[in-house]
Amino acid sequence: MGNLSTGKRKFSMLCAVLLVLLAVLFFASIRTGTMNIPFPQIWSAFFGSDVGNQRMTLFEFRLPRIVLAMLIGAGIAVSGGILQSISRNPLADPGIIGVNAGASFSVVLYTFFFKGTAFLAGVVSVFVMPFFALTGAFLSAILVYLFAKKGGSVAPARLVLTGIGLNAAFNAATTVLQMKMDPQDFTKTLTWISGSIWATNWDYVLVTLAWMVVLLPFAIYKARYLNIMRLDEPVITGLGVPLEKERLKLLGTAVGLAGCCVAVGGGITFLGLIAPHIARGIMGTKHEFSLPLTALIGANILLLADTVGRVVMPSLELPVGIVISILGAPYFIFLLMRTA
Repeated sequence: MGNLSTGKRKFSMLCAVLLVLLAVLFFASIRTGTMNIPFPQIWSAFFGSDVGNQRMTLFEFRLPRIVLAMLIGAGIAVSGGILQSISRNPLADPGIIGVNAGASFSVVLYTFFFKGTAFLAGVVSVFVMPFFALTGAFLSAILVYLFAKKGGSVAPARLVLTGIGLNAAFNAATTVLQMKMDPQDFTKTLTWISGSIWATNWDYVLVTLAWMVVLLPFAIYKARYLNIMRLDEPVITGLGVPLEKERLKLLGTAVGLAGCCVAVGGGITFLGLIAPHIARGIMGTKHEFSLPLTALIGANILLLADTVGRVVMPSLELPVGIVISILGAPYFIFLLMRTA
């Protein structure tokens, strides 16, 4: 009982620290960009004073982008945490097992045939882009699950290996399509695949928020099954847990989170790998604690990466996926060496 109380106190303290850090990053991000806006003018814009173009910059561009970065960061991070648990592989994330590649291929395929209309503003594009990205993500996940299934069950190692193979296949097909595009569409899709939070309007925020409000609480609700999945399969079966049924539900949740985030944020890799490891390192392996922390850590990391990308190259805005990859690749190699 004492250990549980201590764990809850530690969890509450860590959540408070991460929320404070997120607030600091929020104000730093809303201030910086191509045009830095002083805090007094930000205050005036939020509380109704007319400050011209700065008000539009804050409410129509920076604020929706910041909210999207936090939502996408939380979604991809939790998706990675779920995939690492159900595959029993600490190196798994949505990018490695093919979910991102499937979503990217679907969006590039759509762009190839409709000649760039995917990136036009409007009500239709708000639903078309997420629809195609989610279709590709779920198609990839279904193929991974079917190919990995043998004898009525899915071996975690086979799940990851199948995902890596499909990831390579989708990436190759995506490259072929890009080679046949005109330069303008090629540039757009390349930026999107690199991980660019391009959907900077409130319509995309609302669509993404709707997915997060449903899927994130569901993932945390299912945390007890993720705890059980650390055990050997005969033990899980002996406890009366429908392993394949729960694994499929959690896989669908992870794919839904990743697919929705990829739809508006592009192919952001390594975030789903880094954030769960940091959460488990500071809190332990109980998923009812580690998953909420994973979401907060993911939101912090992606908002930081997006802010850095805007500050380092303000005229071009370095895609957030590239910043995450610069940070994540060395960490991935470190984990690979430690696991080996």
